[in-house]
Amino acid sequence: ILSGQLAPGARIGEQELADEFKVSRGPVREALRILEREGLATLLARRGAIVTDLSAQELSELLDIRAGLFEVAVRKLMAQPSAQLLPLMRAGTERLQTLAGQDGAGELYAQTTYRLLILVARLTGNRRLQRMLTSISLQTLRYSKLGLSSVARRRRSVSLWQQAILALEAGDADRVVQLTRQRIEESAQEAVQQLDLKGKPCTPRRTPPRTRARSAKARRPGSR
Repeated sequence: ILSGQLAPGARIGEQELADEFKVSRGPVREALRILEREGLATLLARRGAIVTDLSAQELSELLDIRAGLFEVAVRKLMAQPSAQLLPLMRAGTERLQTLAGQDGAGELYAQTTYRLLILVARLTGNRRLQRMLTSISLQTLRYSKLGLSSVARRRRSVSLWQQAILALEAGDADRVVQLTRQRIEESAQEAVQQLDLKGKPCTPRRTPPRTRARSAKARRPGSR
């Protein structure tokens, strides 16, 4: 689902998965229930499961929660600094900078961002906060891939990560939080635009009436 091999709305076959992994349908049903809790699958009565559709409404709700949770993590880390935080942020941002300019690296960039956020959350020492951030970040990963699909967007994202490092070095928690929200919101805006483009039907180009009339006349016997 996260790699896009199963598109939004695609059917998830219980028996096919059971056959593929050589297990009974019981473990498959349990796995589907976990996917439903994570917002990645939708279980339909007597119809099985499908991949959850992407929507601007869901994206807005998820990112509000994610930004709030990450703010809690940032303020906790700023109040109780970890010696690992800045080296981790610098190493992660260097990796993101390498990926930012590479064509077709949007998926890998988004996955690297996801892992970096989870590693930062671990440094808080709050396991419940870490689990909540991991879950919500996993649910937003499909949207992040859309929002970071272009080189321009990834370069902008890296710039905000680099500014956040400077704010961390200065001990400015408010600035770190503001930059984090800005990065999340800008990525969300791009993701919504991509969703809108994918949802628009392809309208056939219509030939202007005068052009059609001229074409018809040209096809008549004896016409010039």
